[in-house]
Amino acid sequence: MSVGYHIVVCGSLVPDPLQTLEPVETPSGPGLRNEAMLPAVLDPWAAHALYEAANLAKDTPDSRVWLVSLGPKAKLQQLMMSVAQKAPFDLVALDGSAGGFTDAHETANALADAIQQIEGLDHTRLLLFGGWASASRDAGVTLHMVGERLGIHDQFAGVDQLNPLPDGSFTVKERIEGGQYQVSRCAGPPALLAWATGNLPEPPNNPQVGMANMRGVMPALQRSKPVAITVGDVAFGKVESPKQRRDTRVVKDVPPEDIARELAEWVRG
Repeated sequence: MSVGYHIVVCGSLVPDPLQTLEPVETPSGPGLRNEAMLPAVLDPWAAHALYEAANLAKDTPDSRVWLVSLGPKAKLQQLMMSVAQKAPFDLVALDGSAGGFTDAHETANALADAIQQIEGLDHTRLLLFGGWASASRDAGVTLHMVGERLGIHDQFAGVDQLNPLPDGSFTVKERIEGGQYQVSRCAGPPALLAWATGNLPEPPNNPQVGMANMRGVMPALQRSKPVAITVGDVAFGKVESPKQRRDTRVVKDVPPEDIARELAEWVRG
């Protein structure tokens, strides 16, 4: 294609999944115990989208990548110290709640408004990237509502691969049921791609990329606008963590055939 892509990645922070996450009721609604103190990471699904976006931009001249991120400003600043070393991007920051109980509609509206205000963004070259769900709530609807607000009707979910073609179109490989893939051909941007894991590993830290990114990250954080994101009209009757179950039995001198038979019987129930 003669011109590159304008890739906007929607990705926010989530509590580190290695921490103990205990749902509690707070004065402002449901939340996590000591949520403000929990270390945060970039949402793993959105991280895959960011790495794929950076790789696509690297291979397609005249392309740009923006990362639009909604979260508490202080935590976003901490997060960017590591994320900024992974891939080149321009940050668009929104200062608001990134909790797993927030209303997806309000979040989508805030993200769409921020994207529409990106200076120099060409809608005809726009690829909207993000995770196909968040690791905090797993609603799987926010990115698609952003796409609808932006008038993007070519939408793909569970994407693992995008292959640009010489005529400006591209093919998209989406996960479907039964471990199968669906391959579609899209005429070109604008399009929305909600990524699964993609095919790229997490890139190593690159201090040079980090230094270049941080020149824009800090001003972007200073310009971040506060947005009021609530739980909306959703009422949570009960929230609890899955109960851990571990039954351990130590046995010795049991033939492999007997172990396999016992496991098969356990699986059958």
